[in-house]
Amino acid sequence: MKRNQVKFYLFTLLAVVGLASCTDLEIEETDSFITEGFQGLADPASSVGQLYNQTYGQLGDQANTYALNEVTSDALLVPTRGSDWGDNGRWRKLHQHEWGFEETDILTPFNQWNSNQLLASQILDSRSNASAVVAAEASFLRAWAMYLTLDFFGQVPFRDTQLSSSTVPEVLTGTAAVDFIIADLDAAIAGLPAKAAGSSDLKRASKAAARFLKAKVLLNKHVFASQLTGGGGTPDAADMNQVVSLVDAIAAEGYALQAGYFDIFEKTADSETIWWAETGVGNRIFNGLHYNSTGLGGGGWNGFSTLAEYYDLFEGDPNSNRYESDLLSDQIDGQEERRGGVPNIGVQFTGTDGTSDNGGFEDGSNVGRGFLINQQYALDGAALTDRPGDPLQFTRGFVDGAGAPSLINNNEQTGIRVQKYQARFGGGFENHLIVFRYADAHLMKAEAILNGASGDATSVVNDVRTIRGVAPFGSVTASQLLDERGRELYAEGWRRNDMIRFGAYTGPWEFKESGSDDARKLFPIPLPQLLANPNLVQNPGY
Repeated sequence: MKRNQVKFYLFTLLAVVGLASCTDLEIEETDSFITEGFQGLADPASSVGQLYNQTYGQLGDQANTYALNEVTSDALLVPTRGSDWGDNGRWRKLHQHEWGFEETDILTPFNQWNSNQLLASQILDSRSNASAVVAAEASFLRAWAMYLTLDFFGQVPFRDTQLSSSTVPEVLTGTAAVDFIIADLDAAIAGLPAKAAGSSDLKRASKAAARFLKAKVLLNKHVFASQLTGGGGTPDAADMNQVVSLVDAIAAEGYALQAGYFDIFEKTADSETIWWAETGVGNRIFNGLHYNSTGLGGGGWNGFSTLAEYYDLFEGDPNSNRYESDLLSDQIDGQEERRGGVPNIGVQFTGTDGTSDNGGFEDGSNVGRGFLINQQYALDGAALTDRPGDPLQFTRGFVDGAGAPSLINNNEQTGIRVQKYQARFGGGFENHLIVFRYADAHLMKAEAILNGASGDATSVVNDVRTIRGVAPFGSVTASQLLDERGRELYAEGWRRNDMIRFGAYTGPWEFKESGSDDARKLFPIPLPQLLANPNLVQNPGY
């Protein structure tokens, strides 16, 4: 168990609402969500607010949905350090594709997203008499919940709120599920307001957000169509042309690539953010930092790290990653901007919005950004030490006390750490987690072109590379595009989905050297759900 787990809950307070969800979709008459006497919701606007809060909390969690999307990939892993982060092998099993039927990180997302779907359906029930905008928001949030369920499990239980609660929910799979989700998104696009880039209320859905999600669904449609039958499927050119059109429509509203990569992840207006969740980013900061990295928030939790092979996707010296002095200075060691760096002193305090004074420095500004490797420093430039008193130097590898590669018995320094959000702004309590952003959409457009749409995929990818300060490609392959998505979108919750679509998810990586079976592209249907709903069938291979 990580040290002082209470800190985690402080950063995911909104998740409490989501944890009140039903535990299965075969709902009894006494269930508070739906009964034989259900005649609509009295206040659908309030209910859609509740639905947003549940969604925000579920997205802000470091476990469950985030863990399935990132820790099961080559991007993140959580070694056991002494007694910290053992958790009965929870994190190691995800990274090594050795999960079972009753893992909490699998059970919880199934329950949460299906609970959200049900609440959205109740809002959309004609007897709830929701306004046009509320109905459009519910359509978007139901589509998001169903998309995640389909992506994770390949099967989406759907309860028609007009039917008796004793009716067993039908189960949508493959193309039928995609068609249902797209119908919801078309309704959302029609009914949601247009919001220009940089608008102050992008935590609520907009036409751009619905278009983004529709493009994401269409890009994955051929994968979803063959999830339960095997085979990779083939993208349809018409679907790919739709993806391009949807991304172009987003751009037409002013969304665009923005220079200053890490500025995008501050709580300020930018041209990239399409939809953000009002939930704390603290666990994204503290779950990787060492206990002594900063005094903010009581210190780090010393858990999440990345593989050296993921770090090596970036351009620059693979063994050193420094800023010249503080976070306001240029990188050295030939690093690309997105890889970030480690400063050797904090930033002088000047009253910048969101920062606090600690001895003349911005508190937390000694913490680097991007990927942290080698020696770490205090605000005043002193070299930090770990708890036993050894120099605090994050290493590329994961080894046990005997120096052998291992995910158990690690010391406090193993593993390169990831910092997309910055401790110096609000100490991690900033409630601003980016969910959809334009660079992802732009790279989706390039992928659609590679898969048959009209256009020049290389120039689209080079738009991103140029603004990030790296050399353009002469031409782009699918493998290069997957790597580019990895460089641009790390720790944003897309890695598993990307790796499946590009055929890399079951391949080998460190501590999963032999690869894994195709069955691991889906998670098992939780056993209580199989008992409750005979229309569900356990996924192949489980």
